[in-house]
Amino acid sequence: MSDPHVPSAPTGYMSAIEMSRRLKEGDVTSRDVVLTLLKRIEEIDAPSSATALNAVAAVSEDAVRIAERCDDERQRGELRGPLHGIPVLIKDNIEAVGLPGLAGSTALRGRGTRDAPLVARLREAGAIVMGSTNLSQWANIRSSRSTSGYSSSGGLVGNPWALDRSAGGSSSGSGAALAGGLAPLAVGTETDGSIVCPASVNGVVGLKPTVGNVPATYVVPISASQDSPGPMGRNVDDVALLYGVLASSTPPLGSTAPRIAAATNWRTGNPETDQLFDDFVRRLRESGTEVHERELALPGDEEAADEEVVLLAELFDDLTTYLKGRPGPGVASLIEVIAYEDEHRDIEQKYFGHDLFERAVLTGGRAGEAYPVSRARNLKWAVDTCLAPGLEGVDVVIAPSYGPSWKSDLAVGGHPGPASVATMAPAIAGWPIMSLPLGLVQGLPVGLAVIARAQCEWTIIEAGRLFERVLADFSPLPLPMWKPPTRG
Repeated sequence: MSDPHVPSAPTGYMSAIEMSRRLKEGDVTSRDVVLTLLKRIEEIDAPSSATALNAVAAVSEDAVRIAERCDDERQRGELRGPLHGIPVLIKDNIEAVGLPGLAGSTALRGRGTRDAPLVARLREAGAIVMGSTNLSQWANIRSSRSTSGYSSSGGLVGNPWALDRSAGGSSSGSGAALAGGLAPLAVGTETDGSIVCPASVNGVVGLKPTVGNVPATYVVPISASQDSPGPMGRNVDDVALLYGVLASSTPPLGSTAPRIAAATNWRTGNPETDQLFDDFVRRLRESGTEVHERELALPGDEEAADEEVVLLAELFDDLTTYLKGRPGPGVASLIEVIAYEDEHRDIEQKYFGHDLFERAVLTGGRAGEAYPVSRARNLKWAVDTCLAPGLEGVDVVIAPSYGPSWKSDLAVGGHPGPASVATMAPAIAGWPIMSLPLGLVQGLPVGLAVIARAQCEWTIIEAGRLFERVLADFSPLPLPMWKPPTRG
C-alpha cells in the first residue's frame, strides 16, 4: 500500500544531512519537524493505529520544548554542534533522563535513569533525543527460542516493508523506525548482529563500531568484550554524521580508495540474495574498482559454543554489576531477574522462557572454569584464523549480510531467515562492521556487510559511500511497501 500517513512522509523520510541544511537556511524549524514526526508516530506506530508498527517505546515529554530552544538558538546564531535541532531515537536499553530504559523488561519499570555518556554527547551536539525504540527483550540474550523484536514491556515490532515480517533484532525498533520514517537517525547496540540484522532486513544503514569507541556506560549490558552502541540511518552520510558525534571522532584528512576483498564463501544460503551480491561485485569491477576474492574461515560448532560461554559468563557478571548501580529499588542481580520473571510469568514468560539466563548463572561468570579457555580460543579464531588473513593486503571485506526477512511467530518462536556468518568474527574480535542496503529480494530488503580492522570505522564509511553510489545505479531502494499481514 502507499505510505500510511502521506502528509508527514516528506519530513519522515528527510535525511539528517538535508534536514540540517534546511534548518540552517530557515526552510523548516525543529519545532515543526518534531511535531510532524510525533504526529507520524501517533498515526502509524501506536498499537491502536492501522499499521501498529510498534517501533517506538516512549517519547520524550520535553522533545517539543527542546526543539523550540534549538530554534531560538539558531535564530541567535548559536549552533551547538553538528546535530543541532535534529531528532534522534535511542534504543530502550540505553539510559537517558526522561526515558524508561527498560531493555524491554517490566522488571526495570519505575527505576530512575541517567544520561548515558553517549546520550550526553548527543545533547552536547545539539540533538533532540526525541524518544526510545523497542527491542528484543534484554537485547535477545534471554531465551534460545525468543522472537526477534518482541519484549514484555513493548510488544512486537513490525517491519515497514511487510508488517508481519520480522524487524530483526535486537535493535528492532531502531531499524523499523528509520525505515518507517519516524526519525532521521537512531542509535542501536550490537553484541553479535543486533545492529547489522535490523539494518539489513529494514533496508537501512547500521554501523557497529569497534568495541569501546562509543561508550557503553549506562547501557544495559550483555558482554563487555562484545557490546557496542552504534549509529543507524537511511544512508551512509547520515550514519557518518552520527558516528562522529557518538565516538567523538572526525574523519582523517584526505582519503584513498579502499582496497576491497569479497568473501566468496560467506553466503546466506538464499539463492537470490547471494546472486544479488555476485551481481554487485561484478558491477563494482565494471565501474573500475578492483575487487579481490578471499575465502575466510567459517565458524563451526566449537566457535559457536565458545562464544556462547563467553557471552553468558560476561552477562552473569556485567548485568549484575549494572543492576546494582542502577538508581532506584528493584532487581539487583541476574538471579533476582530470573526470580522476578518467574513471579510475573504471565507477563514476562507469555511466549517463551529464560533458559539462557539460567545457563548464564551456571557458568559462574568470568571466574568459571570454562570462561578463560573459551574466550582465548574464540578470540584466536576470530582474529588470527579468520579476520587477519581475510584482510591481508586489503582494507575491507564484503559479504551479503542477511537475506529477506522472515515472518514473526510468537507461538513457535524465532526462526531467523538466511544469514551469512559475517557478523560473528567481528563481534568476537570487537572489530567494526556495517550493513547497508544491497537491494530487494521478493520485495524485501537484503543487506551488504562491510568489515574492517579495529579502529577503521572511517575506512568502512568511505567504502560504504562508494558501494552506495554503485548500488544507486542498478539496485536503488524504493520506500517501504507497508504490505499488510498475509495468511499462510
